[in-house]
Amino acid sequence: MSNDPRLDPAKRLTRIGWNAPEGLDDALIRAVVDHFYARARADDVIGPVFNRVIAEDEWPAHLSRIADFWSSMLLGTGRYDGRPMPKHLAIPELSDAHFLRWLRLFRETVDELCPPDIAAIFIERSERVGNSFRMNIAMRRGDDITTMGPLGREAPPVWKPKV
Repeated sequence: MSNDPRLDPAKRLTRIGWNAPEGLDDALIRAVVDHFYARARADDVIGPVFNRVIAEDEWPAHLSRIADFWSSMLLGTGRYDGRPMPKHLAIPELSDAHFLRWLRLFRETVDELCPPDIAAIFIERSERVGNSFRMNIAMRRGDDITTMGPLGREAPPVWKPKV
């Protein structure tokens, strides 16, 4: 056996550039997708958009497609072959407030469901995707994107006791 670190299977690059950490698999991805979209659909900011754009009977197929997107991105499965940008461009009301909420709910979901190292991977990728979509949409709307920086983070809600 060679001592060459390039031959160590744990360090070998894959076609997506890295080996997924133990525990990051299709079952976890599907759990994240299902839990996140259940929250998103009930949310007062992004729920109305999701519920208007995606019919109730289309949700099972949509969730499978989104799970394929994340599986392709994180595991290199290649199951997703869609073009999400045109569908998002067709939603005129999308704004930074929607992306901020999407990212906050996504962070909360992965923090609840995933070990910290896997949650960090999901969060980093979701922030890249969210910022990319946001900038593409702004550019296609004719906005000046040269001054746009990455989104900050929406603060979690403050708990207030019922009086």
